[in-house]
Amino acid sequence: MTGILTTTILTFILYIIIAVYFIFKNQQQRKTTIKAAGFTFISLFIITAIIVYIFMPTITIPNMSIANLIVAFIGTLGLYGLTMSKPLTKASRPIDVVSSGIIVLAVIAVPTFFILGISALDNSYESIKKEEMEEAKPLDKDATPIVVSPESARNKVQKAMSVVPNTQFYDLGKLQVQMVNDDIVFIAPVEFSGFWRYFRGKETEGYFTISATDINAQPKFIESKMKYTNSSYFQHNIQRTIYGEYPAYIQSGSAQIEVDEEGKPWYVQTLYKPIGLTNKPNMSKLHVAVVDPVTSDVSLYTTEDAPDFIDGSISSEMASDQNEYFGKYVHGWLNSIFGKRDVKIPNESGTESNVTPIFDEQGNMHYFTDMSSPKENIDSALGYTLINARTGELVYYNGEKNNGIMDSKGAREIVDKEFPEKNWKGSMPILYNIDGNPTWVVNVLDPNGLFKQYAYIKAADSDFVVFGDTAKQTLGAYRIALAQDPSNVESTGEAAGHESVSGEIERVVITTQTTGQLIQFLLTNDTTIYTLSSTKAPLAVFLQQGDHVQLEANKLDNGTAIVEAIEIDGLQ
Repeated sequence: MTGILTTTILTFILYIIIAVYFIFKNQQQRKTTIKAAGFTFISLFIITAIIVYIFMPTITIPNMSIANLIVAFIGTLGLYGLTMSKPLTKASRPIDVVSSGIIVLAVIAVPTFFILGISALDNSYESIKKEEMEEAKPLDKDATPIVVSPESARNKVQKAMSVVPNTQFYDLGKLQVQMVNDDIVFIAPVEFSGFWRYFRGKETEGYFTISATDINAQPKFIESKMKYTNSSYFQHNIQRTIYGEYPAYIQSGSAQIEVDEEGKPWYVQTLYKPIGLTNKPNMSKLHVAVVDPVTSDVSLYTTEDAPDFIDGSISSEMASDQNEYFGKYVHGWLNSIFGKRDVKIPNESGTESNVTPIFDEQGNMHYFTDMSSPKENIDSALGYTLINARTGELVYYNGEKNNGIMDSKGAREIVDKEFPEKNWKGSMPILYNIDGNPTWVVNVLDPNGLFKQYAYIKAADSDFVVFGDTAKQTLGAYRIALAQDPSNVESTGEAAGHESVSGEIERVVITTQTTGQLIQFLLTNDTTIYTLSSTKAPLAVFLQQGDHVQLEANKLDNGTAIVEAIEIDGLQ
C-alpha cells in the first residue's frame, strides 16, 4: 500500500499550494475557507486513492503533472461551491486568477509532454545496446530448437487441466519458455478464472510444465500453491504488489512465471524508469522485479544481475518495443513518417508479443525477429534481430547472405497455401542455418492448434520446400534435397566444415530424381551413408563396387554425409 499512498499524496501538491493561497488571501472568511479546503482535500483524497488503487499510475513527471492539474482544477471548483464564491467578481478575483492559471497550464502541458515524448524517441533508440553485423549469421543448426509451438503446448495442457484440484476455479495462464535443469520447457501457471473464483479459492494450485523440444511429450502438473498471482485481486495481485514497492518504475507487459532449480515458482516482471520528462523507456537501465507468490516478498535487480534461474528477465513485450524503436527511429521520428530511410519493420510472426524465444548452444535465451521493408507488398527480409533475454543487447544481422530471402510472413503463407482443404496453418517460423543455407523451419498446425508436420523452406527459393512428420526425418530429407539441387552451389557452408575421406566402395545405389541422379554409397568398414548429386560429379554415375575414391564430405549427426567433391581412381 506504500506505493498507493505515495502516489496519491504526490497528486495533491498543486492543490495544497492553491488551498494555502486561498486561505491566505481570503482573510474575511478564513475559517470557512479552511473548512472548505479541508473537506475538499479529504473527499478528493479518498476518491483519488481509489482511482490510484485501481489504475496504478506510475510516478513520472508527465503522469504526476497531469494528475496535479486535474485534482487542482476539481479542488478549485469545490472551493468555489463550498465558500459560496461567485466567479468573476472582485471578491473571487484570487480564485479566478488561479483557476485561469490551471486551465492555461493544462492547455500548455498536454501538447508539451506530447512534443517532449516525440523528441525523446531518439534518446530511447540510442539507449538500446545494439550491434550490427554486416555478414548475416543465420541461426546455427546446433542451436537448441524450440520445435513445439505454444499453440500446440497450450492445447495439450488445456486437456490436462482436469488433474488440477478444484479445476472449476481455474484457467491456464501465460506460457513462458525456460530452461530448467538443461531441459527447455514451457511453464504455464494455473490462474483464477474470475473474481468469484478468486474470492472462493484464495490461492492457486500450481503450474504445468511441458517439453518445448519433444513434440510427443505430455504435460506434467506441479503442485505449488500461490497466493499472489496475475489473476488475483486486491492486494494479492502481482502487478499491485510490485507497484506497492516500486511505484516509480513502469512495468513492461504482464508478469511471467519462472521456476528455480528446486521447482519453486517465482513471478518475474520487467521494469524501467523513463527518460527525462517523458514516459519513454531508457533501455540501457532495465530492471526486473522478482516476486515470491507465497509471501509477496519483492526483490529488485538489474536484468543482468537477476538470479541465474531466470532466463527472461527482459520480457517479450520489452523485446518487441526494442525492435520497434530500433527499426523505426534509426534516423529520428520525422524520418520514420516521411523519408523512411533505413527504416525496418519487425514482422509479427513471433510466438510472444511478436518475438520468438530461442536458446543458443550455451543455453542463453534470445528473442528472434525478422525485419522487412516498410514498403507494401514486399515479402523479403532485410535481416533479423536477436535480443539477449538477460542483457537486452540487440544484434542485427543484415549481410549479403540474407539479401532477397523471404521473410517469416512469406514462409507462413507458403505453408498456409499447401493445405487449403485441411485449413492447416504455419506457426513459429525461425530462420536456421541448415548446411550453410538460410532455412525457415515452420510448424504446421491444424485448426485446433495440434502439431501435424514440419516444413523446411529454403529462404532464397520459395519453391524449395520439404515436409515431414518428425524433425529428424524432415531434416534428413531436406539435406538430401539440398545435395541434389543443381542451383545449390554449396550445401554446407564454412560453418559446417568438410572432412577428407578415402576408401573403397562397398555398395552403391543410383536413383533418378526430377532434378538429376542421386548417388548413395557405403565405404568398406564405414557405416556412413554418403550422398552425392550427379550435377556436382557427372562421372559418379559410373561408380561400382571396388572403386577406390577420395572425397570431401560434410558428415552430419544422423549417420549420413553430403559429398561436395569426389575423385575416382582410374576414372578422371
